[in-house]
Amino acid sequence: MTNTAAANDMANAIRSLAMDAVEKANSGHPGLPMGCADIATTLFTKVMKFDPKDPWWPDRDRFILSAGHGSMLLYASLYLLGYEDMTIDQIKQFRQLDSKTAGHPEYHFAAGIETTTGPLGQGIANSVGFAIAEQSLAAEFGPDLVDHHTWVIAGDGCLMEGISQEAISLAGHLKLNKLTVIWDNNNITIDGAVSNADSTDQIARFKAVGWNTIEIDGHDQSAIEKALTAAKDSDKPTLIAAKTTIGFGAPTKAGTHNVHGSPLGADELKGAKEKLGITYPAFEIPPETLNAWRAAGTRSANARGDWEGRLASAPADKRSEFERRMKGDLPEGWEKAIADYKAQLIKDKPKVATRKSSQMALEVINKALPETIGGSADLTGSNLTNTPETLPFTATDRTGRYMRYGIREHEMAAAMNGIALHGGLIPYGGTFLVFTDYARPAIRLSAIMEQRVIYVMTHDSIGLGEDGPTHQPVEHLSTLRAIPQLQVFRPADAVETLECWQIAIESQDRPSILALSRQGLPALRTTATEGNLSAKGAYVIAGDEGDTDAVIFATGSEVEIAVKSLELLKDRGVTAKVVSVPSMELFNAQPDDYRQSILGSAKARVAVEAGIEMSWSKLLGDKGRFVGMSSFGASAPASELYKFFGITPDAIVEAVIVQL
Repeated sequence: MTNTAAANDMANAIRSLAMDAVEKANSGHPGLPMGCADIATTLFTKVMKFDPKDPWWPDRDRFILSAGHGSMLLYASLYLLGYEDMTIDQIKQFRQLDSKTAGHPEYHFAAGIETTTGPLGQGIANSVGFAIAEQSLAAEFGPDLVDHHTWVIAGDGCLMEGISQEAISLAGHLKLNKLTVIWDNNNITIDGAVSNADSTDQIARFKAVGWNTIEIDGHDQSAIEKALTAAKDSDKPTLIAAKTTIGFGAPTKAGTHNVHGSPLGADELKGAKEKLGITYPAFEIPPETLNAWRAAGTRSANARGDWEGRLASAPADKRSEFERRMKGDLPEGWEKAIADYKAQLIKDKPKVATRKSSQMALEVINKALPETIGGSADLTGSNLTNTPETLPFTATDRTGRYMRYGIREHEMAAAMNGIALHGGLIPYGGTFLVFTDYARPAIRLSAIMEQRVIYVMTHDSIGLGEDGPTHQPVEHLSTLRAIPQLQVFRPADAVETLECWQIAIESQDRPSILALSRQGLPALRTTATEGNLSAKGAYVIAGDEGDTDAVIFATGSEVEIAVKSLELLKDRGVTAKVVSVPSMELFNAQPDDYRQSILGSAKARVAVEAGIEMSWSKLLGDKGRFVGMSSFGASAPASELYKFFGITPDAIVEAVIVQL
């Protein structure tokens, strides 16, 4: 290695803080920060473009620590660089309640944390979305305003996760040349050597999917800088395979799994500091080293100033549009566009599947909002997620607003997280509802990070018919509703579909799932009403006014069935009302008086949904009845399946009568 003494001191500052913080917490992963300290030092002090004084500068480079268990690498670097909210006290409070230094990096906790990582592979998968967003916005606003890179540190675990293949193959196909992944090639996982479980030639793998690859000594700062600089000039995404020693400097544990997931221990910590030449007390960095780091943090101040000058001198309409987009605000005319289209739907009363209603809504939305970027996991013709405004985003045309994600549901969801986190765009993407199973870890992170990501999930029940139980979601609505901060919508007709889209678009701080039917559904909302009824989560869509003998809750395609039961109940002298429940989450969030006005004092409560009962217990109480699924589906035409599984008007009547 050719590192200077000063360069080693800067890297050792990261190592020292990481060792001390993990030891104090008696919890954490010291190995990666110790092994990647030279990489982080070079990247942050010599290559990356950012400014701690303006941490959300739109044209900053983005850094993603995909190997999130090594979080102290990031926290220590942010402190050393001078990020205001990453203080030494925060470093000391590593992994403690209410600290910004959580066990894994958490978006929203501190500036400089671009995404939440921890589940391995998610960070590298997010990075593809960040790179897509940069290229899309650069094509729209020009390189004077948008011209930055995305940098990732990923470990062996990230590359073993299946989502990494989805991510790197998509990035290579799209030639996302401003994306660089630095592989912490230390050959160690928690269970021991990587060779215990994997023998993949990662260099050959990345080359096979269109990446540039560079191999270096991950402790040689000169070689690291040369590789990072070369990556910036590549016409393809770049993998830098950096050979490192996990726990670098630890006298007996370096290069072993013993530094992966636990503190060094007092003796090993003392020996490591002696070996590395760290003579200063815990949590203290010598002034000359800290000053060097803080000076490095100011490297891009002039670049930011130049960028601000270019933004200020841009045409007023371009400047205001860019600023609006980066704030996430919606444009003037948005509400009118939705209101006008709703009035048209009420007039036309279309009988279409809600997946088609969604596409019809998107034709209005995509005209009104240039920031939407759609896509599908190879099911465009089924999800109906494309419109005339959304031409494909490709390796040769970055102006497109439609992503062909291929059969990569998990990567689609993770990339959309990256697009949303980057800012300036609103991503939506489609597949079948049953395949949320493939995407669930990324959907969960959408909710944790409170990102405006919209999942268009079609073929939402046994109503899809002949494809059978492998494709018919049964448990999915309930399990998705169990995710905190996730809005799950299941609209009943075209008007509700539009309203649900409006809520999803206007929800800046949470993701949404639209569960949509394959089969055609009648228009149920046929008269004009004030406001967005779906925004209350549930409302009376048909039946008797006021208190009734029975209240029937239903979602999506089953609302039509519930409405048909009203005449049968009337014939038996039973008063009843049907409550459409497009969003259980929004209904549960309503004031008690509104919820009580819907529930009333009905003796009978029935819920109807072509899924399992699990998420309905709160509305049904102890005595209510459920009409739905208690098994997997079957392969047959949809009309036969509803009869076979007993989801019919007659079954609803029976469920009501037995309670009276």
